[in-house]
Amino acid sequence: MIHPMDLDVVIVGGGLVGASLAASLEHSGLALALLENQPAPFSNVSEYDWDSRIYAISPGSRDFLTRCGVWPMLDQTRIEPITAMRIFGDADAELEFSAYQMGVAELACILENRTLQSALWHILQKQENLTLLHPAACSSITFSDAAATLVLADGKTLNAKLVVGADGRDSWVRKQAGIGFTTKDYQQYAVVANFSCERPHRGIAHQWFQSDGVLALLPLPGNRVSMVWSVSPEKSARLQELSSDQLCAEVAGAARSALGSLQLITPVNSFPLQLITLPHVSAPRVALVGDAAHQFHPLAGQGVNTGFRDASQLAQILIERGAQDDCGAAQLLRRYERKRKADIVAMQAATDGLKRLFNNEDAILRSLRNIGLRAVNHFAPLKKMLVRHALL
Repeated sequence: MIHPMDLDVVIVGGGLVGASLAASLEHSGLALALLENQPAPFSNVSEYDWDSRIYAISPGSRDFLTRCGVWPMLDQTRIEPITAMRIFGDADAELEFSAYQMGVAELACILENRTLQSALWHILQKQENLTLLHPAACSSITFSDAAATLVLADGKTLNAKLVVGADGRDSWVRKQAGIGFTTKDYQQYAVVANFSCERPHRGIAHQWFQSDGVLALLPLPGNRVSMVWSVSPEKSARLQELSSDQLCAEVAGAARSALGSLQLITPVNSFPLQLITLPHVSAPRVALVGDAAHQFHPLAGQGVNTGFRDASQLAQILIERGAQDDCGAAQLLRRYERKRKADIVAMQAATDGLKRLFNNEDAILRSLRNIGLRAVNHFAPLKKMLVRHALL
């Protein structure tokens, strides 16, 4: 007979957000388990091997990852600070943000997914209050007033006071907890790839809002950039069918040759874009974080940063629980719900609104958005207000 394992918190999903939550609870006094259905994501990379999946890590997220102990472990030569952002509409409208003008060292850092994932898991392997179960699949979960009971595919049973769903867009935990959601299909795919570029990017992130999508070229170390191009399904398929030379020419043309000629250095990938909204990010004995709790359009680059804020605030609530020995108590989950609601709603509204405003052929809207870009570019207090949230 396999005896149940009694725990305080079980985190389902070992991606960036789930792993960072586990790391941030190292000194919480809680007994933890992290379940991941894939093998441990350790990777060895060479100077010439770049991950096409990258993230713009905000200063607030960098601080959170530093507190988790992971940031000092990262190879700093594979991290590129963003010192400025240039955003282009049509009709020569432009908006520029500068770290210098905002009084900060950098607006964000560009970091590869696998580099951060690997570093997080190296830390987790040494964490004394954490049991790592991978690859591990959940087969069922039941809830009672006192605990949640998870049964794994291999027959193991875990009893936990709190289950955290960090298992992504199609969250199994969310479904089992009966938390509903609504989905808005943007009818777009994000096409991603990395390039070397003829001209130096100087740490500047470029973004072009076009009637049929949004093109971003984000700086990587050296004369390299990472592309995220949000386009229709038809254009996504066409871009992926182009030869390397044809793709480089099309991207360079769409970028108005801002970085000169391009050379493809990674395979081209794509993923569908959706807006996922939930009425609640918690239920009895359950809290959701990351893509299980929300999903946005990537045009603001804030998806993973919002997930890190989920993890940071949930960890803070659990660490500061005081005399409350039940880490899944309703009052703690209500506190988490309240703290996260405004941030998530604001980010969903901002990204969805920008997507509808700029991916629109209406002549009046085109005129208004270009006027708006120019106006914001010349009004420093408003620019600082917009940047302030992105730095969190």
